[in-house]
Amino acid sequence: MNDYDIRINAHNKILKIHHKNSNTLIVDELGLKHGNCRADIAVINGKLHGFEIKSDKDTLSRLNNQIRIYDSIFDYSAIITGEKHYSKLVNYLPEHWGIVLCAKGNRGGIKFSTERKPKINTGSDPYSIAQLLWRNEAIDILKLEGMPNKEINQPTEEVYEVLNPL
Repeated sequence: MNDYDIRINAHNKILKIHHKNSNTLIVDELGLKHGNCRADIAVINGKLHGFEIKSDKDTLSRLNNQIRIYDSIFDYSAIITGEKHYSKLVNYLPEHWGIVLCAKGNRGGIKFSTERKPKINTGSDPYSIAQLLWRNEAIDILKLEGMPNKEINQPTEEVYEVLNPL
């Protein structure tokens, strides 16, 4: 099982209900923190859900950074992993992260089992969430809120800061 196989099957099995909801957006490879990290799968439906895939062929070398960035953005995070990494991840991941174990079935398909359900992350950062927006999207929000032009005509980083209290 590689990342692609897991991803396709996750869309067809785990995320099937979300794909049917017209109020839900599912994004593969969502850039986070302006490209410092990518969420393998993001589900956006009033809450932000991030899924990281770690197949048996992957290493865990980037996981510390991925956890830190996911926790700054997502309301819920889960890792989808093969059996190779499972025992390491159970005690390594923060308690609020969900864990989905995937394995090859008897007939070659991929089976998923939720080993730990994700819990709400209370440590997200509004600035990091604002960075998901393009500059023009952030400016449109500020205009709707009646912000004066001097607040809007700032460098992008400051526009994100102005969004924080909203």
